[in-house]
Amino acid sequence: MTTDVLKIGSRTFHSRLLVGTGKYKDLNETKNALETSGSQIVTVAVRRTNIGQNKTEPNLLDVISPTKYTLLPNTAGCFDADTAVRTCHLARELLDGHNLVKLEVLGDEKNLYPNVTETLKACRRLIDDGFDVMVYTSDDPIVAKELESMGCVAIMPLGSLIGSGLGLLNRHTLSLIIEQANIPVLVDAGVGTASDASIAMELGCDGVLMNTAIACAKNPVLMASAMKNAVIAGRQAFLAGRIPMRAMAQASSPQTGYFFR
Repeated sequence: MTTDVLKIGSRTFHSRLLVGTGKYKDLNETKNALETSGSQIVTVAVRRTNIGQNKTEPNLLDVISPTKYTLLPNTAGCFDADTAVRTCHLARELLDGHNLVKLEVLGDEKNLYPNVTETLKACRRLIDDGFDVMVYTSDDPIVAKELESMGCVAIMPLGSLIGSGLGLLNRHTLSLIIEQANIPVLVDAGVGTASDASIAMELGCDGVLMNTAIACAKNPVLMASAMKNAVIAGRQAFLAGRIPMRAMAQASSPQTGYFFR
């Protein structure tokens, strides 16, 4: 499995689990959960997390070192293209020119569903300005293909609503997106437990991003371990190739050549 790497733009990773940094009880728990997860890519909500913009508050970078992790600034809390673009520029300034970002432009404060129109606008501006854009979007195959055509480095369709823990509600549309994509497809949002992550990987997703499922578990560090193993198992099952589903039973051993009757 050492040669089975995840390539996002010009970057290469061995872990296919991406984790967020919000909702933990403190920075120490954040640090322990992330280390246990084995993740190499860590998302940071720039509008909600201090990464140097506020000198008087604890800095996330004190426990999440950019030399150890690839930071993925995200635009959580943005509801229009202008705000999302400004947030990405702030992140690039704070992180010394770092250009890999996760774009999410939301349409509604209640369901946090993506605003596809504003997402497309923001994508075009960010890509033209030299950003590598990983984009949170709906599970619409047409929209996913358009985002790929624009130059996004990864498509991140939701499994279900952000923070809902409902799992993958429409596996068929996710499969359609995976089948047509020439860039990584990572499920983003809705994962509740390890089996959800494993199913996403078994479908052929290139990775899974989660925050709430780990941070809000009764034991976040233990759940981080479970998610790490689930992603690995799901990926291995996908590569191994599952047996076809059958309507009738089929014996595991041969039906001829009995030793006695």
